[in-house]
Amino acid sequence: MSSEVVAQPVVGSAEIGRALKRAAAGRALDVAEATALLSASGEAFDELLALASGVRDAGLRDAGRPGVITFSKKVFIPLTRLCRDRCHYCTFATVPHRLPAAYLDRDEVLAIARQGAALGCKEALFTLGDRPEERWPAAQQWLTERGYGSTIDYLRAVAIAVLEETGLLPHLNPGVLSWADLQRLRPVAPSMGMMLETTATRLWSEPGGPHYGSPDKEPAVRLRVLADAGRVGVPFTTGILIGIGETHAERIDAIFEMRRSAREYGHLQEIIVQNFRAKPDTAMRSTPDASVRDLAATVAVTRLLMGPGMRIQAPPNLIDASFELLVKAGIDDWGGVSPLTPDHVNPERPWPHLDELAELTKAAGFELRERLTVYPNYVRGGDRWLDPRLQPHVRALADETGMAVADAPVVGRPWQEPEVEGGTGRVDLHREIDTDGRAEDRRGDFDTVYGDWSAVGAAVGGAGPAVSVGAFAAGLRIARENPAALLEPVHEEAALALLHADGAGLDELCRIADDVRRDTVGDDVTYVVNRNINFSNVCYVGCRFCAFAQRERDADAYRLSVEQVADRAEEAWRDGATEICVQGGIDPQLPVSVYPDLVRAVKARVPGMHVHAFSPMEIVTAAAKAGVSVEDWLIRLRDAGLDTIPGTAAEILDDEVRWVLTKGKLPTSAWVETVEAAHRLGIRSSSTMMYGHVDHPRHWLGHFRVLAGLQDRTGGFTEFVALPFVHTNAPIYLAGISRAGATWRENRVVHAMARLLLHGRIPNIQCSWVKLGDEGTVAMLNGGCNDLGGTLMEETISRMAGSAHGSARTVEQLHAIAEAAGRPARQRTTSYVR
Repeated sequence: MSSEVVAQPVVGSAEIGRALKRAAAGRALDVAEATALLSASGEAFDELLALASGVRDAGLRDAGRPGVITFSKKVFIPLTRLCRDRCHYCTFATVPHRLPAAYLDRDEVLAIARQGAALGCKEALFTLGDRPEERWPAAQQWLTERGYGSTIDYLRAVAIAVLEETGLLPHLNPGVLSWADLQRLRPVAPSMGMMLETTATRLWSEPGGPHYGSPDKEPAVRLRVLADAGRVGVPFTTGILIGIGETHAERIDAIFEMRRSAREYGHLQEIIVQNFRAKPDTAMRSTPDASVRDLAATVAVTRLLMGPGMRIQAPPNLIDASFELLVKAGIDDWGGVSPLTPDHVNPERPWPHLDELAELTKAAGFELRERLTVYPNYVRGGDRWLDPRLQPHVRALADETGMAVADAPVVGRPWQEPEVEGGTGRVDLHREIDTDGRAEDRRGDFDTVYGDWSAVGAAVGGAGPAVSVGAFAAGLRIARENPAALLEPVHEEAALALLHADGAGLDELCRIADDVRRDTVGDDVTYVVNRNINFSNVCYVGCRFCAFAQRERDADAYRLSVEQVADRAEEAWRDGATEICVQGGIDPQLPVSVYPDLVRAVKARVPGMHVHAFSPMEIVTAAAKAGVSVEDWLIRLRDAGLDTIPGTAAEILDDEVRWVLTKGKLPTSAWVETVEAAHRLGIRSSSTMMYGHVDHPRHWLGHFRVLAGLQDRTGGFTEFVALPFVHTNAPIYLAGISRAGATWRENRVVHAMARLLLHGRIPNIQCSWVKLGDEGTVAMLNGGCNDLGGTLMEETISRMAGSAHGSARTVEQLHAIAEAAGRPARQRTTSYVR
């Protein structure tokens, strides 16, 4: 079996010595050096532990708690022991006929939690199998009979019940979660977790491996969960399981992967290093246990690689009383320990009594202190890391440092959105941005909210593959004869050649695009009289291109009230507007009800105003906060009076670029699903692409294909808007990672190719005077575009980023732009009706 003990390569003392010297000098260890240290023995082993202890101690001093090892006082709630996976060492997962019911019911969950609260526990650890309803009909039947669509739905419901009725803080371990799942669960749990276990794919893919037959144990899938947790902003626990058949090099690879994720997103609050212990009645019952000495070496190397700021734990019930050894190895946490419930994953190995654990920790030279399920630095940074509905629950149990108050009363509290006063902050920013400008060139948490900039920079790809010059002529021929065919994979080389067009070739491409424009929509240059209303710029998503988002306490932050939005809509109506475009940051303090309330308030004040509002990102996050599906949320908005939605938050619909550019914004699949759901409900949208940052033409081509496919399915797009990246104040540019915006050549190419690639699907191609200026807009009108967008009346997002072309245009000014292009101008509606 591949899970049997693997013979590790013999490592010479010289290699170990060199690695120790580098570690002692504070040098970064590479994979080979870290791997060598796992074989340290004798004096080298002692030196390894001493180095790790020193790094740990420095981290504890920096954290303000020198000499302290922490733990969380918890209850263990095995919500379901059914699982779709078949791990060969697991006794937690079982089959339906061995259980009284597929799931613990709500009353059983609350009974456990109440007993824990009475004993002073503060954490409710929910452990459960991965998506059991996808394997076991009994699980699906249990959920359906009680009105739950999935295990995740039920988990969310009981987590809320625990918060409201007992006061314990849920920590959720439901296994593999999608980005959408994490969004849905984030409001009900201060922290979540999932063990990475290993990155050795062969242990999953090869028959006989410990994870063979377990779809959720594929390393690539689990690494994606770590990344998605970071993108969503969840304080997250992960770790490795050693001794299941991995090599030392594979073990180190897993540690490096966790380090990479932690650096990029800053969300990994702790690393668990757990040693395999064989259990009877499992396929791996004869596999030798991982030795505690091997565990100690792995903990020490993990400490050296992860650094002083990471919290590292080893489970105290699996170490055969080797407490002092693990403390010397560099742990600073014992994990969750329960005075009430057993370790249901390792029921044969009880947790030590808390008094005993305190004495053993003291004997090792440390004080044992209680923490919460969410670590102190995340408690202190709650605005970024904790949903507002959770913050009162956490604050009630924490002291000013973020540690647990041991004797704090653990009682239920309402899980509800805070009452937030609108009309706060720099509410006149939409005017002042053109006169006084920004208060600061960047938000106050620039160095932390976007993740580690060096890790971000390392993820940026090159300029893209070279294309054949000879394909250009073929591309022009196709553009003349059947432009939409350029999207077909068989013509990819020709399409890419056109996207690289320059000089006389670019002039010809733009001429062809303008001919197609004339044949498709005629010569009229259209525009809408509208007003942009950005109702809040408070946001902690951490999109790296965005200069609009602010922390609540930043000088440029603001939040409009519902009445102020309605006031601006009424002003716009008096000035001749037929549309308002309403968008905002993902403001965690705003109640989810604000979205339909804004629409209703505008419709009540100005019944004839077209409300074009809320990006797919706003829709997805609001649906998650409301605990409903995206489709149900869209229905609520439509019923409130929402007419159409902007197809923003698209940026580049290629996750390779997207995760560099946006960090926490919804993935491509979620954007597509949200827009498609809107179209199905009769809510049409625009479509957009922001280019000129860390992208290249192959990404643009893929983006256009996604839009074309969606339009083929729904026909719901009204227009395409090309958005050149405004770099001046963009964080990713200030960090030296992105390009300085799109070039003039790229602007001409993208607008012309949009006309050609989307021909027959999306008739209206819009250019942005805000980003291009009047002169640039005229050039785009002569290269395939037919629409100017709107008067806007106010525009904050591009101006905060550094756009120099103002925030508004009058109808007369838009007519003048069209006249400069030699074309007539005509007002339209949002849906392009005369």
